[in-house]
Amino acid sequence: MSGLQKKVRTCLWFEGKGREAAEFYVSLLPDSKIDQGFTAFEEEPLVVEFTLAGAPMMTLNGGPMFKHTGAASISVLTEDQAETDKLWDALTQEGEASMCGWLKDRYGISWQITPRRMVELINHADKQAATRAREAMFKMKKINIAAIEAAFKGE
Repeated sequence: MSGLQKKVRTCLWFEGKGREAAEFYVSLLPDSKIDQGFTAFEEEPLVVEFTLAGAPMMTLNGGPMFKHTGAASISVLTEDQAETDKLWDALTQEGEASMCGWLKDRYGISWQITPRRMVELINHADKQAATRAREAMFKMKKINIAAIEAAFKGE
């Protein structure tokens, strides 16, 4: 089922450059594509509907009334350090790194780049080991899976 056939999608408001942002985002993740754009009166589409890693999304070039905040973010569960590094490096280029896997990209959109292994470790049944892993995470910007695993093991 394409993004256009799904009932619910996330809309990201932009002052401009919505198409550019959508094209950048779909270049980063598999199972992503531009579905379609709707042009109003200018060359830049007013709305771009796209699929991001299977999730329906859209951008809206709505003007300067609303600004992005960290209160909403795109969360990506990564499979390994290579995927974490690839996304982190692409999204922080001209963007801004934050803490614990959070960042803002060049368009002001907040992202969480979260390794699956980190989630497993910080939620582990061994509460002491999970706490060590979580404490290690709190000291990081980009997540380093090996460092979190070492903290989990008490190394």
